Amino acid sequence: MTFGLFMIMLDNTVVNVALPSIQRDFEIGVSELEWIVNAYALTFAVLMLTGGKLADLFGRRLIFVVGLAIFTLSSLACGLATSSEALIGARTVQGVGAALMNPATLSIISATFPPRQRGLAIGIWAGVSAMALAIGPLVGGLLTQHIDWSWIFFINIPVGLLAIAASYAFIRESRDTAEEQRLDLPGLLSSGLALFALTFALIEGASYGWSSGRILGLFAAAALGLVAFVWLELRQRVPMLDLSLFRNPTFAGANAVALLVFLAMFGVFFFVSLYLQNILGYSAVQAGATFLPMTLLIMLVAPVAGKLADRFGSRWLVAAGMTLVSLSLALFSRLDLDSTFWTAFPGLVAGGLGMALTMTPMMTAGLAAVPVDKAGVGSGVLNSFRQVGGALGIAVIGAIMVSRVEDALAAGASPPEAFVEGFSTALLVAAGIAFLGAVVAVVTIRAPRRADAPLPAEAAA
Repeated sequence: MTFGLFMIMLDNTVVNVALPSIQRDFEIGVSELEWIVNAYALTFAVLMLTGGKLADLFGRRLIFVVGLAIFTLSSLACGLATSSEALIGARTVQGVGAALMNPATLSIISATFPPRQRGLAIGIWAGVSAMALAIGPLVGGLLTQHIDWSWIFFINIPVGLLAIAASYAFIRESRDTAEEQRLDLPGLLSSGLALFALTFALIEGASYGWSSGRILGLFAAAALGLVAFVWLELRQRVPMLDLSLFRNPTFAGANAVALLVFLAMFGVFFFVSLYLQNILGYSAVQAGATFLPMTLLIMLVAPVAGKLADRFGSRWLVAAGMTLVSLSLALFSRLDLDSTFWTAFPGLVAGGLGMALTMTPMMTAGLAAVPVDKAGVGSGVLNSFRQVGGALGIAVIGAIMVSRVEDALAAGASPPEAFVEGFSTALLVAAGIAFLGAVVAVVTIRAPRRADAPLPAEAAA
């Protein structure tokens, strides 16, 4: 499971430091770069719940291996891509593979390990996820600088093949036979169309004009798709998303925080990578290493935050974490043409601590707020909100930045000055989004009722 999870998480961050090299090779603009990242994140988010249902229906090992095969082959296609269109298409397929793999990993662990070992197994699962996120920028930088950016995708191929062989050697097949299972195709289509229309409108709004018929039509389509999705899910016998879970304010609040924290932070990884290389002249390796203080703090502090959440509750930990994330973004917004690593260091530390204090307590609160028999669905919903937040974050922050850069260029600023001005404005908006997450946490998250408290292994999950 950790082989597959490592690839999924690595591809969330490994691409960022390679973006300037990809941009130079394909001679493309920022909107195409956004789609290279968003094509993966958006497909991953839209299909994750469906991937979990397919695993329950047809067998968890089978769907995991199918996802691995799709992910491995699409990684090969990404590395061989000769145009931005081909790369975006391959990244889209890569997201399909990740969406099949990710829910199956946790389901297989739950089905394989007895309760007394399950918490430890899930802890290892979470540790591998954090490690992949931490080393992703550095691995991407090393491969991009010393070989070629295509190797950030080729590296997945031997790992994927080894994981497929290990799956058949070590995993026994399992499926859910306790309840009715079927695909919710109307829900999948309506949610996918709504998210695609919204993201496309946000990314391309500056190019076509925010008041153009195409962009306004896309926003209208997104709104209609969302309304249709909610209407369909309320009437489906086996819905893709059980909307009754959101009657619990703690669960709704945890999902809102998941959306907001990734909305705020994904844009940071994307645009700070461009800033470090295009404005400060960092190499790809230097840019990747710059993120290590933040990602290592997340990896080290997150388990401690989980223990604190078990003891004191999640509400104030999440609020403090989101406040620190907001502070981190405000500090990043002060970076300019003459900044150094040490100028960015306080923001990296605040961001690492903030993300660590937010993520584990947020997941703990969300899972503790749902009945034990719906813990798998609750986990899938939380992960989906995280991925949707990441996709929308790059689109929203990118739209704000592109608009501000164009205004600055029209006013006579040089391209580097315009970039920094747009960068600063976008990060201040992201800081406001993160602080809103802190307010949401205080208002909505509550300690679970004693009767609903999860078992220790479920709390660890």
